[in-house]
Amino acid sequence: MPNRPVRLDLKPREAFAKLSLHEKNAYLQEVADTFCAQTDRPATELDKNALSRLRRYYSRRVWADLQLPENPTNELDKALQRLGEAMRLSAVRDDVTAALVSSLPGRKTLRTPPADDAQLEFFVPAIYDAPIKDDVNLMDVAPFALSKNVRTGVIQYELKDCIITVEGGAQSGLATAFDYDIFLNMVSYLAEEVRRYRVDDQKGLRPSLPAKVYRPSAAHILKFCRRSDGGKAYLDLEAALDRLTKTTIKIVNLSGGSRRQVDSRPLIGGYQVITKTSSGLPDTIEITIPDWVWLSVVRPDKSLSILTLNPDYFLISSAIGRFIYRLARKAAGKNEARYKVSDLHHRSGSSQELRFFARDLRRFVATTKLFPLPDYDLALTEGRDEMILHMQRRALPAGATSVPGNELPLVES
Repeated sequence: MPNRPVRLDLKPREAFAKLSLHEKNAYLQEVADTFCAQTDRPATELDKNALSRLRRYYSRRVWADLQLPENPTNELDKALQRLGEAMRLSAVRDDVTAALVSSLPGRKTLRTPPADDAQLEFFVPAIYDAPIKDDVNLMDVAPFALSKNVRTGVIQYELKDCIITVEGGAQSGLATAFDYDIFLNMVSYLAEEVRRYRVDDQKGLRPSLPAKVYRPSAAHILKFCRRSDGGKAYLDLEAALDRLTKTTIKIVNLSGGSRRQVDSRPLIGGYQVITKTSSGLPDTIEITIPDWVWLSVVRPDKSLSILTLNPDYFLISSAIGRFIYRLARKAAGKNEARYKVSDLHHRSGSSQELRFFARDLRRFVATTKLFPLPDYDLALTEGRDEMILHMQRRALPAGATSVPGNELPLVES
């Protein structure tokens, strides 16, 4: 259902009943177009089945309970007729809205970028995800909750070679897919500092290694994550940092049939608000880079075992879309990959039942047909036992040599 009220100016039942079949269908298509415009959905032509369902919604209410004469003459009957029509019209509006939700694709894959977003390409050279450590890649799973709401508890992933457990704070809950943007900002900052360090080192300038403390402004983080800079965004930022600090990832390696704990690592080592604005909002923030991130990126062998993401990743409006993009980036790379829906459900850590997760996945994939996911085309096909999601890297435009999201070396060759 849409998050904000939908205002559909629907015809009264009697006026709708007088229309021809062609006129009814045209009117319902007009209603659908209005609905799409109000809920940021793509304009979609309704098929015969959807039109038939909507026509039935207009005439399914029973008026006999009001016991009104065919042509009311007294004021009470007239008032009852108007009240009944208003009540029925309100109910029809809800029914029509529900039918449109089930008949039309979901919201756009990408949200609209903020007004000053055009300067992003001059603001950050690359966007990096979690580094690979001990042959464990956090891009194989969702190291966050697939929800914008606070979720408490534990997520556990039992993979072929390891068990990954993600646990949030008792009160703050797990970090969300949108909190994770700040982690990406931290890793990307560190990767860029390492690149500069190695360039200076090659020049013989004897630079210092990157610090384990990162001090961005709140505005810097919001711009990097392609978010607006309203007051609520600053308050949400502080809550997100709290969840990230208290979300830990424990990894147990399964080697030769025996179990041994690899480590327990936080998404960020800690944070504090250094300065605030005159209105009390966070201004300068200090983020402690956890050792596992720092040691994985600041490597003496000059290799960088992390992948870059398309900057449009931050505009993906749904958590399931972000999870699918990260998995495609890792598994499909520049080619293709496929997963069973049940495997995706497991790797996502979703608290939904499988059937509801599969429903949301189908809706998301359908939306990407009109509003594509960055870099990858998605398709669901029937497998032997269940549905299979295919993730295919999109072909480059004619004459192009690369697209955002390719690996970027820290040392130029």
